[in-house]
Amino acid sequence: MSEWLRLGLAIAVAGVGVTLAAALAAWWFNEPRRLARVFRHALDGPPDAALVAAGKGCGVALSLASRRIVTAWDRGGWRIVYPLDEWLGAEIDLDGAVAARAVRGEATRRLDRASGSEGEVRLRFLFDDPSHPDFELLLWPSQAKRGGFAKPRDAIAEANRWIARIEAVLRRADATPAAVARPAPIHRPMPPVGQEADIFEEDEDERTD
Repeated sequence: MSEWLRLGLAIAVAGVGVTLAAALAAWWFNEPRRLARVFRHALDGPPDAALVAAGKGCGVALSLASRRIVTAWDRGGWRIVYPLDEWLGAEIDLDGAVAARAVRGEATRRLDRASGSEGEVRLRFLFDDPSHPDFELLLWPSQAKRGGFAKPRDAIAEANRWIARIEAVLRRADATPAAVARPAPIHRPMPPVGQEADIFEEDEDERTD
């Protein structure tokens, strides 16, 4: 009887261990945390602002200190880092029509109307890069349970805040040119799940060299 009891306890302990390990892995590798790690690594620190399309595995973040903006997709599996000087602006697309736009060298077109019943809300970022000239985030439809927006009006409001932020960043960039060399865009895949640390250490060695 004692042997059966010990066996049962061993099985129970093993089951608890597997459950805890799976929960920890799910917590560590879930979409928002993985993207947050990608943003911090690409920008050499925490971003000043970040936006993630919940459930879509993609997002954007920027840092004024490092003068970079990073776009990431495939749950952070791929990313492109642009110098802030190559950020041309952005535009809000509502149901296939541009409703607001802030672009370097142009007068800002502000959002003047939104019904709140839009079927699609997109925020498109524009870059001075012939190979990758834009990056689009689908903010609505969204998954509220995964941190997304509960209704299209919320997605539009957030996109509009980014238009205002972009306008301020571009105004500052034009008034205060960068005093440091502009880094080249980085087009680099992120490592498979579970191998981030090794790749990050390689990146640090590259920068040191």
